[in-house]
Amino acid sequence: MAGKWKVEELKVGAILETTFFQNPVGDSSYRFRATHLDGRRAPKVVLSNDPRIRPGVRTQVRIVAVHKPERDDRGWIQVEFVRADALKLEGVWLDPIVSKKLQVLLESGLNILLDGPQGSGKTTMVKAIATTLGMDFVFFNCAAVLEATDFMATIQVRAGEGGQPVTDFISTPLRTAILAAQAEPARPFLVFLDELNRCPEPARNALMPALDATRKVFDPVGNVFLDIPSNVQFVAAVNRGSEFSGTFGIDAAQLDRFAPLQVDYLPAEEEVKLLEARHPEVSKARIKLVVELANKLRQSEELSAGLSVRATEEVCVYLQHPLMENADRGMVGEILKSSFCGRLSGRWSDPTTDAGIAWRIVEDALTEDAKKTKKA
Repeated sequence: MAGKWKVEELKVGAILETTFFQNPVGDSSYRFRATHLDGRRAPKVVLSNDPRIRPGVRTQVRIVAVHKPERDDRGWIQVEFVRADALKLEGVWLDPIVSKKLQVLLESGLNILLDGPQGSGKTTMVKAIATTLGMDFVFFNCAAVLEATDFMATIQVRAGEGGQPVTDFISTPLRTAILAAQAEPARPFLVFLDELNRCPEPARNALMPALDATRKVFDPVGNVFLDIPSNVQFVAAVNRGSEFSGTFGIDAAQLDRFAPLQVDYLPAEEEVKLLEARHPEVSKARIKLVVELANKLRQSEELSAGLSVRATEEVCVYLQHPLMENADRGMVGEILKSSFCGRLSGRWSDPTTDAGIAWRIVEDALTEDAKKTKKA
């Protein structure tokens, strides 16, 4: 329905759809602002403070009041939250069921633990979530943490006056975000704790009070505990399984501070769409073949490790290069030796290793594809 609403058409109690964004008016008491209702321009700005509202996500709202209806140049429409549509991420595929679960957890303010295979898009997904919801994305690499204090500051020693060593504390992205969130309560932050279980467990214990109702974390710079405000939300990512040798266990108490959510690789058709969009120079037939071969390896019971989406992306990088413009099946096989088999243990020429098993599967599949093509 096109056009613009008339004030008299907007009745208190009416339920309509809108999309909110952060209110650009700095001194406003309302965090969220919209300009349309059910696709029609609203006669006055639509405002709300409901914490369940996520910027950029289509939302059902109920009209609470129309302030100063007699003024064309003043007033606003006050609404309350009813429900939000399923989260949609631009350029990122998300399983519909996972999407609903994720939205519930985000709106509830719970800590989220993403558990999925390497290269399944966890980091990309969380960054897209932050962008979609109008949140500041804060990336923190837990694999670099060795001591508990490393979460908040890194220590650097330099020569001071007279050559005496002086210790400097360098604030980490996590500490910087917490301080910024304290200073700006209306500014939401999404802190991504990547590779959480690559951080040694004793150091990880420093985050325990940050992730429960205590909402505090020790700051070695000020030698005090910092309060973590409600506009900071945590999402962590882990890789769990026998194939990940550089990880540490997560005990029940730590796991209990998160709402666990399992993610997986994209369905084949979605991975093809993603790669087509990123590599338009590569034919769809080639991309479909690459994804088909990747899924054969992912689904093989003979292999102890999976194959990331980064691997199929890398193959497309090869195939789009002018040097590979007319690559035949033999050259495609050589590329897969590097991008697929090279990510697995052993060598492609050793059939007793994962890399050798993968090459046998790839070689058989390429031969079968050649036969199908010849018949066609």
